[in-house]
Amino acid sequence: MKPTSQIATSDIDADTMLEQVFAWCAINTGTANLDGLARQADILAKAFSALPGEVEFVDPAPVTAVAADGTEFEKPHGKHMVLRVRPTANRRILLTGHMDTVFPKGHSFQGLTWLEEGVLGGPGVADMKGGIAVMLHALMAFEQNTGAGSLGYDVLLNSDEETGSLASADLIAETARGKLAALTYEPAALPDGTLAHARGGSGNYSVIITGKSAHAGRNPDDGRNAIVAAADLAVKLKALHCPDISVNPAKIEGGSANNVVPDHAVLRFNIRPQSTGVGEQFERDLKGLLSTLETIHEISTHTHGGVTRPPKPVDEKAQKLFDLVRQCGAELGQDIKWKSTGGVCDGNNIAACGIPVVDTMGVRGGSIHSPQEFVITESLAERAALSARVIQRLDEGALS
Repeated sequence: MKPTSQIATSDIDADTMLEQVFAWCAINTGTANLDGLARQADILAKAFSALPGEVEFVDPAPVTAVAADGTEFEKPHGKHMVLRVRPTANRRILLTGHMDTVFPKGHSFQGLTWLEEGVLGGPGVADMKGGIAVMLHALMAFEQNTGAGSLGYDVLLNSDEETGSLASADLIAETARGKLAALTYEPAALPDGTLAHARGGSGNYSVIITGKSAHAGRNPDDGRNAIVAAADLAVKLKALHCPDISVNPAKIEGGSANNVVPDHAVLRFNIRPQSTGVGEQFERDLKGLLSTLETIHEISTHTHGGVTRPPKPVDEKAQKLFDLVRQCGAELGQDIKWKSTGGVCDGNNIAACGIPVVDTMGVRGGSIHSPQEFVITESLAERAALSARVIQRLDEGALS
């Protein structure tokens, strides 16, 4: 093990981090705002050029969605940013984050406000432009340390995490391959810095139902009501809800005039399986439900979507990484805890590749995905020091 100097919170440039958060959060990067994402990507590429690697932009993979009329269309996404440092190193890690936010271009929540001393509110301050600043400054501190040099790493900042990473899932899997460990910079699970431990999975579905139209007064029985079939399916799906899987029928679209039997409907729903086996059983149950529905209502169905975030259990390798983060936190006077959570993120995708991951290495804050989102600003330097020390330990062979 080679000697290294200890990185402390005081070694991190907290003022620059805060300036970057202000600048980055002033750019709207809703997942559909391609212009804003392109501007953000260029700025981040310049910031990450401080590290000894090459930045490249990767085109998004094709993604289709279902319109209200049931037709599939290609959904555009922004480019992803990848930085590779020491790509030929024997031991390499992955660090991931996302540029996009849940707040679209026209959303009212666009500005930053000091909510109280040390607490800054704004779109993306916690989820996760603050987290990107934590990642960048942790790596800068690591590179400035005299012990840096043998550990390689990839940085991946995607443009579509908030909508499921469908346009970056293959890129995530590719960059995760062969890595010793991964760190993802979602905000801490709780404002006290608690990490997310095990996570369930997530899947989004659209079921397109085709019936037969008819006059609602003259010959209603000649029709096959797609809205009624969709409602029946929604009720039957909700009956599958249990502690092992959350099932949430969310929206039914379709129909036309009140005097027409509707021949079309789209039912959209989300599931949250706690294990891969439960998710697979749901697929079998869904197939059976649709077959029954087609017989009873004399309609046809087509399903779009599925599970895109596999469940993330914590195995022995992953637990060693959590233990390492806690040990590094103790050295810095930070009491690191963790808890299982129902949310999902790119950490789910990384874990599915067999790579140990801690996916809430970002800032302390809260109220994400709402106009009350905030970051506790002292956590910027605090969490950057934590990450830098974890990366040091990985460089020294902590998980080898």
